[in-house]
Amino acid sequence: MMQHVDLRVANLDCEHDASRLRRGLAQTPGIEVVRISSSAAKVRLAFDEERTSRETVESRLAEIGFPVSAERGRPPAVRPWNNPKVITSVLAGLLLLLAWIASLVDLPEGLSTGGYLLAVLIGGFYFGREAIQDLLFERRIGIELLMGVAAIVAFALRQAGESAMLVFLYSISEALEGYTEEKTRSAIKALMDLTPKRATVRRDGRQIEIPVEELQVGDVFLVRPGEAVPTDGKVLSGRSSVNQAPVTGESVPVEKEAGSSVFAGSINGEGALDVRAEKTFAENTISRIIEMVEEAQEKKGQSQRFIERFGAWYSPAVLVIGVSLGILSPLLLDAEWLTALTRATVFIVAAAPCALVISIPITLVASLGTGARMGVLIKGGIHVEQLANVTVVALDKTGTITRGQPDVTDVVSGDEAAFPNNVLLSVAAAIEASSQHPLARAIVRRSEADGIASASVEDFRSITGAGATARYQGTIVYIGKPEFFERELHADLGQIAGTITRLQAEGKTVVLLGEKARAWGLIAVRDNVRANAREAVRALRDAGVKKVVMLTGDNALAARVIADEVGVNEVFADLKPEDKVTKVRELTDKHGRVAMVGDGVNDAPALAQAAVGVAMGAAGTDVALETADVALMADDLEKLVYALRLAKRTQKIVTQNLVLSVVVTAVLVVGALMGSFSLPVAVIGHELSELFVIVNGLRMLKS
Repeated sequence: MMQHVDLRVANLDCEHDASRLRRGLAQTPGIEVVRISSSAAKVRLAFDEERTSRETVESRLAEIGFPVSAERGRPPAVRPWNNPKVITSVLAGLLLLLAWIASLVDLPEGLSTGGYLLAVLIGGFYFGREAIQDLLFERRIGIELLMGVAAIVAFALRQAGESAMLVFLYSISEALEGYTEEKTRSAIKALMDLTPKRATVRRDGRQIEIPVEELQVGDVFLVRPGEAVPTDGKVLSGRSSVNQAPVTGESVPVEKEAGSSVFAGSINGEGALDVRAEKTFAENTISRIIEMVEEAQEKKGQSQRFIERFGAWYSPAVLVIGVSLGILSPLLLDAEWLTALTRATVFIVAAAPCALVISIPITLVASLGTGARMGVLIKGGIHVEQLANVTVVALDKTGTITRGQPDVTDVVSGDEAAFPNNVLLSVAAAIEASSQHPLARAIVRRSEADGIASASVEDFRSITGAGATARYQGTIVYIGKPEFFERELHADLGQIAGTITRLQAEGKTVVLLGEKARAWGLIAVRDNVRANAREAVRALRDAGVKKVVMLTGDNALAARVIADEVGVNEVFADLKPEDKVTKVRELTDKHGRVAMVGDGVNDAPALAQAAVGVAMGAAGTDVALETADVALMADDLEKLVYALRLAKRTQKIVTQNLVLSVVVTAVLVVGALMGSFSLPVAVIGHELSELFVIVNGLRMLKS
């Protein structure tokens, strides 16, 4: 029987490491490599339990240089003084320095040459090995081979010092690669550190501490003031304010009481809470966010895929051109062999695409991690690119622009003496208590908030598409739409007729209460606009969005009122799910890339049709997390603005890195071909450009 297991391992920092790991396991009986994620330092394996065991698998990983981490999360980077790549690079630098000093003080030439040779051999060991392995096993010519060939030719041309300098500087950049990758993953590490390692569980009347990984669905755990919530759950007792910023990015703590949901990683405030676990540690919100971000970091954008395809033929082309320059120039152009070979060597170093190759992935990985830390989950580099170029934002109304929880705004009696407002609410709440409709729940909440006891009713019956009815004090009472009262009950609306028209013009939904032929009064309900919706719509335009539209299934009158309130350009109302898909397609054809924002469930077809599908309030919602390209963990439209600005900033830095890489490479190549640049100049220019794009890309770690 095949057993699947995910393991985090040390020393897995790049594609070279991933290839070496795959080769190391390829010949191991009973083990099949399913997936390797170098950005997450994680490997998914399948092994046959009849042929091997998990202990054997872990032992084999340690043998090939990738020991399994015993700690939760990604293994920390090896300390520099324990890192073989750093040690060999430092030794190469010391030998280079000593050999250079020896050449200055007129010591025998063989001594300095020997020092340079040792520097080349020691400093070039690891990247030289990678170059040979790539060539032999992957049939790939990479940057490491270019540098190796350049170093060997330079040494053969009696430029031993230049050769040693090339090896030293490149080995330093290679040695620091793992630490650069570690820095880009700092946001993910911060997420991993949010949840506690142990949880206090109530069992058999006692409180015991257990590792969070052992929490089971149904366990009741205690969260004391100041503690982090270990896994998703529902509050059983207690009351407290909980800081959900680590999960959703919300800046204001949220009040929690019995029945409220809490998310793993959120920080409890002043009160103790008893919580029933609803998800295991591996399935909770934080764990899923981390897993999705790690997967997103493996999904490459179009520009990154282009650069990789470009690099696949560019590096071999550089080597072929360099060799041709060195050999054909003396044969065909009568150039001196030493000059030709020197220029060819400088050309190979100058044209190596290190900065170009690293410029995009390092920026995207940092951006995706930073977004997740701020409550914006973007599921891959391709979606960052699409988000940066969005020209139209289409917003669903209910639950996106509005809070998705309607409230009673008006109670109007048609006869105050016979049916005062408290009687209307009392009877209406009694009838609606048996309904789960959002409007019904709003009426019940208002009655409870006003301290009005529900009346005694019987014979409740729902009327499909119209309302409900029940018997109150011997009279059959109806609650429903004004149209139902007019057409079916032939009710006299009396003086409230004008009020109905006015309230509907304000975007409110009106329900009537009364008996056959007579309406007692009305209750108006409205799904109120989010407090920051207008500011968010304005900020979307400031962020470069040309058009903000509303797509809703609600009636046109109510939709137009909400749209005017928040400043939306255009409204498309009375839409079915398939109509929203059609409208997104039309907007795309007319205006360009569209970002569709909805709840991730009802709007799933439209989210899929849009260039970028964005789910609102995805924290704790499995469907929303799975459906959209971008998940805003909080019910906050301003997070959409943040996502757009993050994507645009990412694209700007990627462009800066690409331009700088191309310009520096072009200048170095021209200088090399003209003989204006020596090998040290090419090496220093090459490494400085790589350092610049790394530092520039790491700017995306700032939120």
